Amino acid sequence: MNLKAILSIFIICIGLQSCSDDDVRQNNPNLLNIQFEIVLNLNLPQFSPLNFAGNAIYVGGQGIGNDGIIVVNTGSGFVAWDASDPNEVPSNCTRLQIDGFTAASTCQPSNSYSLITGQPLEDGLPFGLLNYQLNANGDSVRVFN
Repeated sequence: MNLKAILSIFIICIGLQSCSDDDVRQNNPNLLNIQFEIVLNLNLPQFSPLNFAGNAIYVGGQGIGNDGIIVVNTGSGFVAWDASDPNEVPSNCTRLQIDGFTAASTCQPSNSYSLITGQPLEDGLPFGLLNYQLNANGDSVRVFN
């Protein structure tokens, strides 16, 4: 199978994953349904890593409990996740730390998640990362809920 076919299958899988039902998100007792909006100017140094595929950035002061959000350039587009561990009651260890295409809490035991799909990387975790809506337009990315 050539690289183009593998990449196409990967993009289709991500697209199908993003079509999931919102019931799980609404039934998560650890996550509040908050409203926010932020526009990231990709010309600014703090957001410029998003101009390149494979980069993820943390933006503080947004999302649930102001734990922040994580925005990722997957190479086929952008995704935005809440930076609060969805499988823990918010505390001082539940803010996720980025490590490549994964994010993990500092709680013990630590929960880790894929920043591509938002799914937990450990068995038995009922909730994936909370995904936010976004619009990418030229040099800006608008993230909102």
